[in-house]
Amino acid sequence: MITEQEKQKIINVGFVFVSIVALFFIAKIATEFKSYRVMGNDAPATNTISVSGTGEVFAVPDVAKVRYTVTTEAKTLAAAQKMASEKTNALLAVVKKAGIADKDVKTESYTSYPKYEWQEARVTCLAIGCPPVTPGKQVLTGFEVSQTTLVTVRAVDTAGVLVDELGKAGATNISGPEFTIDNDDKLKIEARQKAIADAKDKAEQLASDLGVRLVRIVSFNENSGGGMPMPYYRAEMAVANDAGKATPPTTFSTGENKITSDVSITYEIR
Repeated sequence: MITEQEKQKIINVGFVFVSIVALFFIAKIATEFKSYRVMGNDAPATNTISVSGTGEVFAVPDVAKVRYTVTTEAKTLAAAQKMASEKTNALLAVVKKAGIADKDVKTESYTSYPKYEWQEARVTCLAIGCPPVTPGKQVLTGFEVSQTTLVTVRAVDTAGVLVDELGKAGATNISGPEFTIDNDDKLKIEARQKAIADAKDKAEQLASDLGVRLVRIVSFNENSGGGMPMPYYRAEMAVANDAGKATPPTTFSTGENKITSDVSITYEIR
């Protein structure tokens, strides 16, 4: 016969067992619910709106990029290369004299190729029975060598003087200066922040007009850019005018560069 004390012990054990089972199922249900909620968050949004935003930042350029080219022609490739090397070295001396550091001088391209001209056949026999006329042919006339160098001028106010000196030293073509900003990362970030704020304001206004609320960002895209047109300068313009007077020093205006960011944001709505 079971005593009261034994009955109480059995009841206590049963209660503990039921509690453990109940806790197990509660934990399992909670896990499943959490999983379901995460899956719901990852599910593709079906109701969305897309907005665009634009941000602009203006800054004064602190770097000028100047390109110059040396082009030579000769009967042989070796002779053309020698002439190009001599001119290039003379121009590099001008660049160095202007205080440009070696790290700011870069060879962008070097090309050499043969030059041909078409020669028509000469008819020397006009009698009957002459041999067939030999057709014309391409004849090698020489070689051309071209080398382009990029110079980064950090003292932008001296760019005009450098252009003049390069022209006097025999540069075939000079292009630039292209005014840029050496480190524009912070400016790009600022432009992006403005663009995002612009898009967000539009999204909130649109959601208010539609009577819905913004839930989350579904996608984000950005297009950024900046810069100004690059002037083009011919070296022979810097020698002298028609009256024989010295050409005034070349001057350039840096103006301001515009850094832009265009973003597109898609929001889920409910």
